[in-house]
Amino acid sequence: MRTLVIDCATEACSVALFNGTTLLAGDCRQLGRGHAEALVPMIAALPGGGQADRIAVALGPGSFTGVRLGLAAARALAFAWNAHLVGYPTLALIAAMARAEAGAQGVAVATTGGHGEWFVQQFDAAGRAVAPLESLTPEAAAQTVSVDLVAGSQAEAVIAARGHGQALALWPDARAFAALPGEALTEAVNPLYGRAPDARLPSGAA
Repeated sequence: MRTLVIDCATEACSVALFNGTTLLAGDCRQLGRGHAEALVPMIAALPGGGQADRIAVALGPGSFTGVRLGLAAARALAFAWNAHLVGYPTLALIAAMARAEAGAQGVAVATTGGHGEWFVQQFDAAGRAVAPLESLTPEAAAQTVSVDLVAGSQAEAVIAARGHGQALALWPDARAFAALPGEALTEAVNPLYGRAPDARLPSGAA
């Protein structure tokens, strides 16, 4: 079974095509902005235009725009190709990448959030989440993380604030999808924003 993986919830934008657990091709770019212009050409450049039996898409957390873009592309392609659609948490993929690099152990993931906060979540050595996803101030994040290994875009900042531990500066990469535990996949393909939206209804609106 071929799987197309789409991950554009963070500053990084990545795609990958797998045959089973074998990576056929992939691309990962640190864009910051411009995901909307880059994503479809990146998919089209994969063998067979990326067409697959299954599509796996990052659910977030990350930027609202990036999360929605990835979901929209995945849903459209799944409909066009009659492909099975699944999702996975972005932080779970970063945790899997960290375990692949540093060995099986507990890991905390800390990534850039909104309004100066960081998304933080801890995972055990098997890749299971052992704490809920939180959006925290940098100070609170440093106090919350209890394990030695910290991964993600804000890992080095967490370690610097805490004063000890190992940091792995990692961004999600669709090419690492095979390292993700199967239980991280979900049929409920809904956005995982990690914090409440900034927009508010006008005063008095229903």
